[in-house]
Amino acid sequence: MRICLLSYRGHPFGGGQGIYIHNLSKALVNLGHEVDLLSGNPHPVVVDAVKVHKLDSLDAYSWTGRFPPEPLRLVYPLNMYEVASVLLGGFPEPLTFSVRAHRKLCSLVRHRRFDVIHDNQCLGYGMLLMKQFKIPMVCTIHHPVTVDRNVDIRNAKGWMKFKLYRWYSFLSMQKFVARRMDRILAVAESSANDTSKSFKIPRDRFRVVYNGIDGDLFHTNGSTPKRPNSLIVVGGYSPIKGLTHLLKAMTLVKNEMDLKLTIIGGPPDGKYSSGLVREYGLQDSVTFTGRISHEELVKQYAASQVAVIPSLYEGFGFPAGEAMACGLPVISSSAGALPEVVGPDGEAGLLVPPADAGAIAAALKRLMADEQLRQRMGVAARRRVETHFTWEQAAKKTVAVYEELIGDAHR
Repeated sequence: MRICLLSYRGHPFGGGQGIYIHNLSKALVNLGHEVDLLSGNPHPVVVDAVKVHKLDSLDAYSWTGRFPPEPLRLVYPLNMYEVASVLLGGFPEPLTFSVRAHRKLCSLVRHRRFDVIHDNQCLGYGMLLMKQFKIPMVCTIHHPVTVDRNVDIRNAKGWMKFKLYRWYSFLSMQKFVARRMDRILAVAESSANDTSKSFKIPRDRFRVVYNGIDGDLFHTNGSTPKRPNSLIVVGGYSPIKGLTHLLKAMTLVKNEMDLKLTIIGGPPDGKYSSGLVREYGLQDSVTFTGRISHEELVKQYAASQVAVIPSLYEGFGFPAGEAMACGLPVISSSAGALPEVVGPDGEAGLLVPPADAGAIAAALKRLMADEQLRQRMGVAARRRVETHFTWEQAAKKTVAVYEELIGDAHR
């Protein structure tokens, strides 16, 4: 099968969408399919067998504080629109990428026939122009970004609320385009249900294909000494990650145990996380790693006793799956798809209500006091990932959706 993937931002360090495009493209070529990838900045890291077409995007957000490179490029109308939108607080990349991707496909389809076009949550208006190619189209929606918008705006104050409304204005376009896709892939049942409701798309247009976890990368052999009373959390740069509730829980148990929390990411990348740590007086208990490689992340998991995922919503929850693959018990909120990843409460981890610092504190006391429970849950966590969340499984089920689409087109 000849597959054309689209990803307006595909680097693995850019978040779940980048992890998705890296691993899915690799798994698809391992199954024997041909994969072309149309990519915007920052470009993805993929295996050599994937043919990458790097589109000429501006990446205008990286210009902060300096003169733009190649200023003559700004005379083109699409580039002028992109810069103007960024300066006015918008997020134009999904739209501008989709138009550039349409242009690129116009030249590619002259000498190469694709069996399917698969969009990775761009959902720009250019996707509708691609309908002219008469190629079945599917898009992946990892989770409804309306959730992020609502949480961010609820936590913003004053002028920032207006700026966030402006930044999230691209959502109306994504809803419009998503309703016109042939099929929609969701990475969890809860994500499919929530996106269907939020975007007003019939539920029967969705197909659920769980993400995989790279079990070859995320694993430990148990030889790394565990830091006493150590916790690890990935992210925390946004209110939706729920860091404030974990930090509050740490203050609730401060007199009973001296917990040490490692936050993957955070300063020097942003002010939100460090501000919370100062607010709760936990400067001596929290370490920020900044951006690190996946290999270093595995080392951090290996040295930690418990992973915490206090998110207010997750469309899937890569941090939970990656920690579990490394044999860590998890304390996870029950928000979004996290119960689907973590499994039943008490098996591979403990589930707590979202935004409930008291429940997190109780879970911390229970797990940190019982080494045998941590070990049992860690073994179960690794087993669950190996059974339910592999990229080979994800690729095969994705191909099944492609085949369904192609069959519909031939009827």
